[in-house]
Amino acid sequence: MKICASMLALAAASVAFAAESPQWAAKDLRAGIIGTDTSHVPEFTAIFQSHSEWRIKVVAAFKGGSPDLPISANRVEGFAKTIHDRNGVEIVDSIDALLAKVDVVLLESVDGRPHLAQATPVLKAGKRLFIDKPLAASLDDVRQIVQLSKETRTPFFSSSSSRFHPDIPRLREKPGVGKVIKVQGSSPFNKLEHHPDLYFYGIHGVEAMYAVMGTGCVSVSRKTDASADVTTGKWKDGRIGVYYGPLKDEKPPMIRVWGEQGTTDCAGPDAYDGLMRAMAEFFQTGKAPVDSAQTIEIFEFMTAAQLSKERGGAEVSLEEVRK
Repeated sequence: MKICASMLALAAASVAFAAESPQWAAKDLRAGIIGTDTSHVPEFTAIFQSHSEWRIKVVAAFKGGSPDLPISANRVEGFAKTIHDRNGVEIVDSIDALLAKVDVVLLESVDGRPHLAQATPVLKAGKRLFIDKPLAASLDDVRQIVQLSKETRTPFFSSSSSRFHPDIPRLREKPGVGKVIKVQGSSPFNKLEHHPDLYFYGIHGVEAMYAVMGTGCVSVSRKTDASADVTTGKWKDGRIGVYYGPLKDEKPPMIRVWGEQGTTDCAGPDAYDGLMRAMAEFFQTGKAPVDSAQTIEIFEFMTAAQLSKERGGAEVSLEEVRK
């Protein structure tokens, strides 16, 4: 029996694909996007397309958009057009229409206010869900999303890309500075209307700090001067966790760790690679890379920071915001 060249080529390609694909990439998945009003939409779509070994392709998107938020209203149409024209993504007119076409969902709406309403039908439909920052615009909505995930037994996660910086495991497990005394996370201090101050860009520094320290904050206080907006948290084991938001042209390292034997920083800039790989593995396996309990505490930390600001820098316990 003759074996044609095309059959041999196909067999060789299949072997190569199997060798390159991670073990968790078990099947082809169709991904959908809710909210086309952030640059993450074309970037994430392109990253999935460039990593065929992950076996995930963005096939449909619902524009969404918030008319009363210029950063959303001014960009929603442009990014929708980009992914449609460049990547062949179908633009649909409702979340229900989207859910009928996809297996997993990226909730990308730049405005956190509609996230609970947008996440609800996704979780009820049993579709694994990634929710981009800000997870929500209020701590109450954060808790409701987590609860709905538990009730529907549908996994989700939300995270800043900073959590997946390649230096995070070293800084968390073996920073090389002796006993850790303080960890500082830094990110640009950019606020978003209708949200507590740290929810939008502060989340990057806060999340990186939590990725190193873990949970256990008991209180925070927030101070602002001409150079920086600084929130200081006290951990129950005596460590200090700090969010540092520079207000001038300063570029501190994303993470700095102080110990009894010196200090160490993260090396190089943050990128999307780690987040996207974690997202792909989550979509394939259903195992969230971030514990929802830690996600809730991160938002408790940022909510307490807002209260501290409103009270002139007074210390606010996390227990208070949990009531």
